[in-house]
Amino acid sequence: MKSIYAWSLASVFFAFLLGNPMNVNAQAPEVTIDLTATDVLSQGQTGTCWSFSTTSFLESEAHRITGELHDFSEMAAVRVIYPEKVERYVRYQGKHQFGPGGLSHDVTHAAAVYGLVPQSIYGGGQEAGAYNHNALDASLSALAKSMVDQSGNIAPESFDAVEAVLDAHLGGLPESFDYEGKSYSPSTFRDAMGIIPEAYVTVTSFAHHPFGQSFILEVPDNHAHGAFWNVPLDDLETIVEHAIAEGFTVAWDADVSNRGFSFKNGWAIMPEIAKSAEEWETLGQMPDEPQVNQAMRQAAFDSQENTDDHLMHIVGLAKDARGRSYFIIKNSWGQGNAFDGRQFVSMPYFRYHTIGIMLHENGLPKANRKAMGR
Repeated sequence: MKSIYAWSLASVFFAFLLGNPMNVNAQAPEVTIDLTATDVLSQGQTGTCWSFSTTSFLESEAHRITGELHDFSEMAAVRVIYPEKVERYVRYQGKHQFGPGGLSHDVTHAAAVYGLVPQSIYGGGQEAGAYNHNALDASLSALAKSMVDQSGNIAPESFDAVEAVLDAHLGGLPESFDYEGKSYSPSTFRDAMGIIPEAYVTVTSFAHHPFGQSFILEVPDNHAHGAFWNVPLDDLETIVEHAIAEGFTVAWDADVSNRGFSFKNGWAIMPEIAKSAEEWETLGQMPDEPQVNQAMRQAAFDSQENTDDHLMHIVGLAKDARGRSYFIIKNSWGQGNAFDGRQFVSMPYFRYHTIGIMLHENGLPKANRKAMGR
């Protein structure tokens, strides 16, 4: 993920009502599936879209499993993962990715080793929607580099300084808490929400590795060296469509640094077919987008036209007046567009620009689940 820092955006006049279908204006596609999710938030001036998107995903998962919708802390996963990043950077003697970015499996890892906590219990030291990690990121980077500079004489207490910086900026993580009349630890709260971290799978589609196997996805923010199951492109699209149809939302990692991704207009389309920005605003008049095949997608990744930019949350499906399908996503850039922070992602855009996805193993089609041994 490139360093994408999103300023908190003001809400539009009409607010999205939790649990109700998406607001749709005359130009929007018709929503066919709109799965339950929490309100769109802003990640503020942070590089933590990986936590915002995947925490939102786990909130929807908890609702699917328990029937209850809760607001989980995004910053709890950040607080768990950041010390691991510093340690990994130092162990690689400074020759490793270091920064605020990450991937969805970082959040499920944090849930496995620590647990989950409600947002009301752990806010991360700043007001929700107005997070600013510029000072935190600079301090951690300086500490990590100073430890590398001490190679051969790194004192154990150097890592204590990392914990102190994180406590000062984010606060210490709670070991126990009371919530809605019950007492929990982070792990018992995770279990009460029905979240089993090992049940979540990551999937991608790239031809430089064999299909039907796992490989370590070569993007910089895969600092934890997470493995992705590799499937043909048609299977990747089918997996997400099947999951949404069966009531499973999906965490989505994609390239968004291109003309076709317009948060303002609420679309994500293949830009080659739009003669002007105005066309993005009326999908019923949009020319047909190009057919995207495996070779096109691979070429874009190999040339680094497509890079690991931003993580979001796929929560539904829609169709436009001409019958073309779109995924509905929750972004983490606030609610400042016509769809309260949501966007419609065309299938060609998804096929071309997706880096990887995460979903519950039960959301996979049977053939894919069997192939993965799940």
